[in-house]
Amino acid sequence: MRVLLVEDEEPLAGYIAAGLRKHGFAVDLAYDGQSALDKCEVTPYDVVVLDRDLPVVHGDAVCRRLAQGGGSRVLMLTASGDVADRVDGLTLGADDYLGKPFAFSELVARVHALARRTTPARPPVLRTAGVMLDPARRTAERDGRLLHLTPKEFGVLQHLLAAAGDVVSAETLLEKVWDEHADPFTNAVRITVGTLRRKLGEPALLETVTGAGYRVARC
Repeated sequence: MRVLLVEDEEPLAGYIAAGLRKHGFAVDLAYDGQSALDKCEVTPYDVVVLDRDLPVVHGDAVCRRLAQGGGSRVLMLTASGDVADRVDGLTLGADDYLGKPFAFSELVARVHALARRTTPARPPVLRTAGVMLDPARRTAERDGRLLHLTPKEFGVLQHLLAAAGDVVSAETLLEKVWDEHADPFTNAVRITVGTLRRKLGEPALLETVTGAGYRVARC
């Protein structure tokens, strides 16, 4: 799940980004409104966590632009948390509004909720060939055996299971599971799929489709 965090206070931005990454999100950072708009032009983010009082381009203007595009969901994260400010933010086009200070667990829950609106409905728990993956609890198992997966392995498995046998390209996995610092020419996806195969065990669940990507084997 790809998230853009827009926050001009860099220490706070680093803290929030680190926390979101621990929960499995791929997080990019922007420290002003123009940078946020530039990043959104090239990357289809699932959720944009947007501070309101931003330099260069104000957060209100960023929110209006993103609302017109209709792609990313916007969560306004700001110190202005009274009722009038929340109503104002939602009127601008934000999908949700969370005042500072906030409980981190609530932020994570709200980002998850918004991300679910950007994709077609799918079962809350994904099941295939003895594999059960629960995105909300961040757990996965096969035939009752708990799988100890890294955040990247979990994200790759989640996207492949959700595709239900359709091929998912390495480029798509890189875009959805990694962040903007990932090298498009890296072998990160191939290596992650390899370690994921070993952890899943036999019978083999993941297939490589030469020149196209990866898919879950039709069992």
